[in-house]
Amino acid sequence: MQRNLLDYLIIALKGMAMGAADVVPGVSGGTIAFISGIYEELIHSINAVNLQTLKGFPKNGFAATWKAINGNFLLALFTGIAISVVSLAKLIKWLLLNEPVLLWSFFFGLVLASILFVGKEIKRWDAAVVLTFIAGAALAYYITTLPPMQNTGSTAFLFLAGALAICAMILPGISGAFILVLLGAYETILGAVNERNIQVIAIVGAGAVFGLLSFARLLKYLFNNFKNLTLALLTGFIFGSLNKIWPWKEVTETRVIGEKVITISEQSVWPGSFSEDPQTLMALLMAVVGFALIIGLERLATQKN
Repeated sequence: MQRNLLDYLIIALKGMAMGAADVVPGVSGGTIAFISGIYEELIHSINAVNLQTLKGFPKNGFAATWKAINGNFLLALFTGIAISVVSLAKLIKWLLLNEPVLLWSFFFGLVLASILFVGKEIKRWDAAVVLTFIAGAALAYYITTLPPMQNTGSTAFLFLAGALAICAMILPGISGAFILVLLGAYETILGAVNERNIQVIAIVGAGAVFGLLSFARLLKYLFNNFKNLTLALLTGFIFGSLNKIWPWKEVTETRVIGEKVITISEQSVWPGSFSEDPQTLMALLMAVVGFALIIGLERLATQKN
């Protein structure tokens, strides 16, 4: 595929959107990749980075190897992701602490619209597809109800956390950041990014590379052989994850670890009326903005195609 500089700039911007989503527990960068039309290319490109390609490097040279792994695409995309994670980490952390309802409302609208977008790609709904959708939704919902583990900063644990999180990040509906929350590593890694802790970032990054290269093969196989069922499973994942990003929560259990109070469990509650809570109207408007943004991006992509 021939691309110019503007095309790669757009890919980098999509990467920035993925990075912004990945910073927030509950929102998947894979969902952003799917709705922006680069998901399958991302999976195939990652899958091309394998031992066979690397073995052929001495014979084929840099240019041929770079083309084989779709290097320009991967470089533009992951540059955008890195820029977004580094630059938005502090902002997202501030919003989570100070304006959580408005932030979650915006992302709830994004994810709700993405269910329609991904589900529309399913060509035929039969019993197997419906059951797969239900299984994906049930699994994702169950994951959102799990309590977080106690935080740990060991090398092996951070490597494993990076591997598991990156697998979740490229799955629409399953948030890598949320997996880090469940593992108890979210604050450690977000703090490392803010403080430029190279050691922690390197360990997590190594785990992410390992998980990414391993998991991409499975996803490519599923898309090539069971695309309809795979799309149903991903749609179910997204639908089931809505529980986690529902903006209005009530904390039901906490735990004190050191000097920090950690939320162990919470439940979704209905928002207050407009008269009781003026923020409710603003939250609904943010959800509408998020929903409209995805619909607008879809129409633009359709017109371009």
